[in-house]
Amino acid sequence: MRPLGVQTLILSQGDALIVVDVQNDFLPGGSLAVPRGDDVIPVLNRYLAAFVRWGLPIFATRDWHPPNHCSFQPYGGPWPPHCVAGSAGAAFAPALELPASSTLITLKGTQPEQDAYSAFDGTDLDARLRAQGVGRLFVGGLATDYCVLCTVEDGLKAGYAVVLLQDAIRAVNVRPDDGERAEAEMIQRGAIPIRLEMLAA
Repeated sequence: MRPLGVQTLILSQGDALIVVDVQNDFLPGGSLAVPRGDDVIPVLNRYLAAFVRWGLPIFATRDWHPPNHCSFQPYGGPWPPHCVAGSAGAAFAPALELPASSTLITLKGTQPEQDAYSAFDGTDLDARLRAQGVGRLFVGGLATDYCVLCTVEDGLKAGYAVVLLQDAIRAVNVRPDDGERAEAEMIQRGAIPIRLEMLAA
C-alpha cells in the first residue's frame, strides 16, 4: 500500500535504469565491502523487473581494474585492491537479476593511471544512452558516497533528468555521515529521490 502523500512516478519511454557496481568485492566478505551492501539486491531486483516489464533499457556498470590500478593502496591509492578485471570479486553479485540478453554493461576504471568513480568517466555510456533516446536515468547501487554520487552528478551535468533510488543504495561511510551528505548533495543538485513504493510499474 502506498503511504499517504507519496506521489507516484510513472515509467515511460526515454527512461533507463543504471545499476552501479553491484559486484562481489563491494558486498559483505569482499575486499572493499560496503556495510550492508547486499541489502540493495532484492530492491534492485524489483526495479529491474519493472524496467523489463516496460521494455526499457538497463545498464549495469562495474569496476574493471588492472592489477596495478592507481586507486589501490600498493600504488598510492586510498583503497585495497578490488574488482580486478576477470576476478571473482569483479563479477556481479550472483543474486542480482540482470536480464542476460538485454543488459548493457559499462566497464570503468580500466586504465592503470586513471581512476573513475562515475559511470560516465572514460566510458561511452553517454553515447549509448543517447543512441537509445534516453532522457531520464534511474540510478541505484554501490556506493552512495562514491560511484553513485559521481554517476548522478555527471548525469545531471550531461543534461539528463536523474532519479535517485534511495532504497537501493548503501554507503561506504569512511566518515559516519558520508552517505547522508552524498544523498543531500545529489538532491540539492537536482536528483529526484524515490523509493520503490512510489513507482507505478
